[in-house]
Amino acid sequence: MKIGSKATAIVLLFAALVLVNYLASSIPLRIDATADQLYTLSPGTLTLLGKLDDPVALELYFSKSASGLPIFYKNYADRVQEMLRQYVRASHGKLQLTIVDPRPDTPEEEKATAAGLTPQMMSNGEHLTFGLVASQTDRQKAIPIFTPQREPFLEYDLSQLISSVHDSERKKLGLLTSLPLQAPPQMPMMRRLQPARQSQFVVSEWENSFDLVPVESSASELPANLDALAIIHPQNLSPELQFAIDQFILAGKPVLIAVDPSSQYFKRQSGQAGQFGGPQPNVSSNLPDLFKAYGVTYKADTIVADLENAAPVSSEEGVVRYPAWLALNKKAFNAKALPTAQLNSLVFIEAGSFEVKPEPDLTITPLVETSLQTGELPAMMVSMSRPEDLAQQVKASGKKTLAVLLQGKLKSAFPNGRPAGASTKDEKLEVPKEKSQPPSNSLKESSGTTTLVLVADTDWLLDDFSVRRLNFLGSQTAEPLNDNLAFASNTVEFLTGSKELISIRGKGSSQRPFAVVHAMEVEAQKKYQEKLTGLDARLKEIQDKLASLQGKKSEGNRLIASPEVTKAIEDFQKQEAAMRGERRAIRRALREGIDQLENSLLALNLLASPLLLGVFGFWFYRHRRK
Repeated sequence: MKIGSKATAIVLLFAALVLVNYLASSIPLRIDATADQLYTLSPGTLTLLGKLDDPVALELYFSKSASGLPIFYKNYADRVQEMLRQYVRASHGKLQLTIVDPRPDTPEEEKATAAGLTPQMMSNGEHLTFGLVASQTDRQKAIPIFTPQREPFLEYDLSQLISSVHDSERKKLGLLTSLPLQAPPQMPMMRRLQPARQSQFVVSEWENSFDLVPVESSASELPANLDALAIIHPQNLSPELQFAIDQFILAGKPVLIAVDPSSQYFKRQSGQAGQFGGPQPNVSSNLPDLFKAYGVTYKADTIVADLENAAPVSSEEGVVRYPAWLALNKKAFNAKALPTAQLNSLVFIEAGSFEVKPEPDLTITPLVETSLQTGELPAMMVSMSRPEDLAQQVKASGKKTLAVLLQGKLKSAFPNGRPAGASTKDEKLEVPKEKSQPPSNSLKESSGTTTLVLVADTDWLLDDFSVRRLNFLGSQTAEPLNDNLAFASNTVEFLTGSKELISIRGKGSSQRPFAVVHAMEVEAQKKYQEKLTGLDARLKEIQDKLASLQGKKSEGNRLIASPEVTKAIEDFQKQEAAMRGERRAIRRALREGIDQLENSLLALNLLASPLLLGVFGFWFYRHRRK
C-alpha cells in the first residue's frame, strides 16, 4: 500500500469515528444500566409532560465561563443539562430549553437576577449563577441554585417546577401540630436582636406544592375549604376539634396522622425543664377515641425495637446498633403502595406500632413494617437504658406495622353528635350522652371512601433525622440523609390526588450499601448478645451469693468467704476468661468473612476484563481458523 493510500485510510478512519460519535449522540436512544434507573425519566414525569397544554419555556443559567469552577460542579452541570434535554425530547415540543451563560455586567446577568437567581461568590472572588427559570403565559417560577448535594431529588425538582407553573390552583393543606415544624412570624423589632428561626425542611417541601394552613390545637373547628389535613403529634385537642377531624375524615377528605410514644423534641424539652425545675412536658401523643372508633390499636407508652434494622449510634463502648432507632431499607416498604414504592431508606426514632381490626368495607395496606426480629419495650425502659444494653432486653415477637393506609368505610367516634362543654385537659375524652347535641346533622359513618394514613412516629419529620443543612456559596440548601422527606411529600401528594410526582422521589442512590456485610454483622451481633446475656446472668448469680455473705464478718470487719464461694469465684473467673476468648473468636470470624468477601470482589474486578477478553480472543481465533 502506498503512503498516500495509508494517509487516506487514516483520515477516513478518523472521519468514521467522528461520524459514529455524532450519530450515536443524535439517536434518541439511551440505555440506563443502573439498578434503580437513576437516569431514566419516571412515569410520573412522562404523565406530567403529557398534560401540558401550553408551551413552557425553560431557561438554564450557568456561568460556564467563570474561572476556578470546581470540576465536580462542571460534571453536575452536564448532568442537569442532559436531564433537561431528556425532558425536552419527552415533551414533544411542549418544552423549550435555552441555555444562557450570564457573564458579569451583561443583560443576561440582570435577567437572571430579576428572576431570583442571585449570583453566588466563589472562593476566587468570581460569581457563579446556576439556576433554572420556567415560564408559561404570565406565570414564572425558578430554582435559585442547583447543588450536587441535592442530586437525588434532581428529577423531582425539575418536575415540581414545571408543575408549579402549569397548575394555577394550589390545594390547601391544613397543618395541626404541637411540634415547631413551622417557624412563627418574627416581629420587625426582634429581627435586629436575633436571627429568624427556620421552619423544618419538610414544611418548606410542602409549601412548594400546597397552600399550608396552620390549625391551632385550641381551635374548635377546622378552616374551611381544606383539601387535606396533616395532624402531627396531636396533644390536648378539644372535643370539638376532635369531632371536626372525625367529620372531616368521614366526609372523604384525606388525612395524615402521625403520633409518637417518645418524641425526641419533647424529651429534650423535658431535660431542659428538669434543669430549671419546671413541669415535665408530655413526650407522647395519641388520639385514643378516634383510633378506638376506627378499629386501630396503638400503645402510646410502648416502643418497638428491631434487632435487624437497628441504627448504628455512638456510645461509651464505641459504635453499637441501637434497636430503638430504626434504619429501614427497601425490605421494610410496601413496593405496591404509591407512597412507599420508590423509597430506599427511612429513619424512625423510638417509634410505636399499629394494629388495625379488619372490616368488610375497609382496605388495610401496611406501608412500613419492621423485620421479624422485633419486640416491644416500655418507653420508660428505653429512656433509662444504655444503647449497648438495650438489645439484651428485646424479645422478638414478629413484624410490627409502623405506617398503614386505611381506605374504605369507618364508623364515627362521636355517634351522639357534636360534643358540648367537655374538658380539654385529658386526651382520653369520654363525652356523656347528655352533653351531646342532636346527631341529625353529623355523619355516623363514611359518606364515601375514606383515605387515612397513620404513622407511629414524628421524629422522622424533623431536620435532625432527615437532612443536613448546608451553606453552599452563601445559599442555604439541604442534603437529604435518607428518604424521610420523600415519604412525607409522597404521602401528602398521594392523599391530595397529585400522583404524578410520587414515582419521581426516592430514586436510588449511587452509593450502594453492602447488604451481605450488614447481614454478617447482624448475625455476629446476635451471637455476641446471646453470649453476653449468659455472662450477665452468671455474674448476677455470683453477686447474689456474695451479697448473702455481707453480714458474716470477723472481728476485724473482714469478709469471711467459705470454700464454696471461693471456688465459685474461681470458676466464674475462668468462665469470664473463656467468654472473652469466645468474643474475640466471633469478632475474628466476622472480620475474616468480610476480608474474604473483599478479596473475592477485588479479584473479580481485576480479573474479569482480562478473562472476558481472553475468552473472546480464543473464540475469535478458533472461529477464524475454521
